[in-house]
Amino acid sequence: MPKRGKKYLESRKQTNAETRYHYTEAVKSSLDSSYVKFDETVDVAVRLGVDPRHADQMIRGSVVLPNGLGKKVKVLVFAKGANEKEALDAGADFVGNDDLIEKIKGGWLGFDKAIATPDMMGTVGKIGKILGPRGLMPNAKTGTVTFDIARAVNELKSGKIDFRVEKAGIVHVPMGKVSFGVDKIVQNFAAFLETILRLKPASSKGAYIKSIAISTTMGPGIKIDTASLKELIT
Repeated sequence: MPKRGKKYLESRKQTNAETRYHYTEAVKSSLDSSYVKFDETVDVAVRLGVDPRHADQMIRGSVVLPNGLGKKVKVLVFAKGANEKEALDAGADFVGNDDLIEKIKGGWLGFDKAIATPDMMGTVGKIGKILGPRGLMPNAKTGTVTFDIARAVNELKSGKIDFRVEKAGIVHVPMGKVSFGVDKIVQNFAAFLETILRLKPASSKGAYIKSIAISTTMGPGIKIDTASLKELIT
């Protein structure tokens, strides 16, 4: 078990590790537990009643958080011809094709999200082993392989997040910054929750949302009472 610092332990004392809190109380407690000098990210971990080993229970999706993530997102677009100009006009930070691929092969990864037009995917696939493990590979299922470049760039810049269930059935997602305050974090959480519920597979039996915890970057995890979520999604 890792050794915890004094400030973390003091923060942990403010809540009961075994208690499940109403979602608003959990968010407030999480924000109040922040003890560092930088603006921490608020994260949510959801344990789902699915088995990702089965293809029909692999939960994967994306959602545009209404209040964004509180940080500037650098977007790269793989495109050619007229699509390059559209990407630049839409506000993409980096636009190109073979030149960017060679740059990435050389070790450069100075961007947060990547988009590709469908006609570029054959070429982009050459660096799939670089982008894939880092969550940077464009994917049609998350809307980042598209000819609708302006929409895709705008969504990513506005706070679109992609998520995928892990082997243990857990989904980890950021919900914004501590400085957002309770209301904005709750609004982002509601948008994410609605998306997760919409993706529930028909083959999932029993409780779909088994547990949820919220925490700041350096703070303790605070459990949310899943029964209270009915108020959030009605």
